[in-house]
Amino acid sequence: MKITNEFKCTFPAVSTNESLARAALSAFLIPADPTAQELADLRTVISEAVTNAIVHGYRNCSGEVAICLRMLPDRILYIRVSDKGCGIPDIEQAMTPLYTTAPEEERAGLGFAIMQEFTDSLYVRSSAGNGTTLTMRRRLGQIHAEQED
Repeated sequence: MKITNEFKCTFPAVSTNESLARAALSAFLIPADPTAQELADLRTVISEAVTNAIVHGYRNCSGEVAICLRMLPDRILYIRVSDKGCGIPDIEQAMTPLYTTAPEEERAGLGFAIMQEFTDSLYVRSSAGNGTTLTMRRRLGQIHAEQED
């Protein structure tokens, strides 16, 4: 996989760092000149992924969340969000819309559905006690070609 740009960071799994992930993604995407809609979608995607790691991966314990952002050829954005939390026992069930492991916290259970809707691909790797890694890709539109018409 040829990488034209890459950014990696790790931060404590606390909810105040959700905004850090959104800001990092926004800054990383500046050279790609995404549309406002693409930027909004992708900020939502990374926010959902990081929130899931914090809320579900590290329930009642501390840990770290790692993100990796890569720009690949043909304006393909690669996003990886990982934790070393409790893992997901049943990935298929977890990806079912409206399913949540935290109903007492009034969670909507739509995180995975949103991530699937706003990306071209979503892959989930998880094992009990070893954490979860989400890998997503989204091809950005050709904004400059559209403006020349």
